[in-house]
Amino acid sequence: MKTTFYSNGKLLISGEYLVLDGANAFALPTKFGQDLIIEEGTDQTIEWKSYDYDDHLWFEDVISFSEIINKTIPESETVKTTLINILHEAYVLNPDFINNSNGFKASTHLTFPRKWGLGTSSTLINNIAQWAKINAFTLLNNSFGGSGYDIACAQNNTPILYQVENNAVKPVVFNPAFKENIYFVYLNKKQNSKSAIKAYYNNRNEHLAENVAKNNKITDAILNAKTLKEFALAVEKHEIHLSNILETRTIKEIAFSDFNGVIKSLGAWGGDFVMVISKEDPKAYFTTKGYETILTYDEMILQV
Repeated sequence: MKTTFYSNGKLLISGEYLVLDGANAFALPTKFGQDLIIEEGTDQTIEWKSYDYDDHLWFEDVISFSEIINKTIPESETVKTTLINILHEAYVLNPDFINNSNGFKASTHLTFPRKWGLGTSSTLINNIAQWAKINAFTLLNNSFGGSGYDIACAQNNTPILYQVENNAVKPVVFNPAFKENIYFVYLNKKQNSKSAIKAYYNNRNEHLAENVAKNNKITDAILNAKTLKEFALAVEKHEIHLSNILETRTIKEIAFSDFNGVIKSLGAWGGDFVMVISKEDPKAYFTTKGYETILTYDEMILQV
């Protein structure tokens, strides 16, 4: 018998980094995600296979129950050791899902290229949590760490406001009349969230409470914008605010200074996707600069 679990991908529109210190984060679940299919197995092992969006098998291994139960700290981090760590933490939270089984066959299937950074890890963690019947936020905290907004997106089909305290999730309405002016462009490189978070903590300062309050005010403006101009101004203000906190130039300053519109980093600055706000279709502009993955709001964002 097969059991299938599914989780949505994510994009963090506001509150990046500051969400770790309690700021409101506005996030959108994507049409893209990842499933996990579980079948009965044998020999006290998990036969694991992971497939990319094009059905390419990018990871395959056999993991014994003993490797999961008796996790040891590896010399170097690999896909297998990362997976064992997640499964070990799931086992700690609910030993029965391993102890009461003879074995499993597990396969994962992404609906987006894993280099995109839409939540390869968070969708996996949420799917494993569903399978093991445990709290996904706890599993994230015990394995990868992070704010948890990505887990909230994995579990919700609508736009959300998220706060790290108590993993508070509030569904919000975001269906602007100007969404045809919102695009998402992939920057041709995947950003490491762990290293980005570490850099943020190194740059935190004594104005943290003030910065969180300012973030929340800007987030409200983004959510409540009635016109494209209001939305663009609020998004630009957010980008400048975080640029000052991180002591880093904005992506527009670095790579797209001649662009007629607003460009905002999403999630970990320096990679993955940016959000582009433009009155005109910006595809020709970004294509000529070598960025060919350009999705409209309707193509990217889950809308139910």
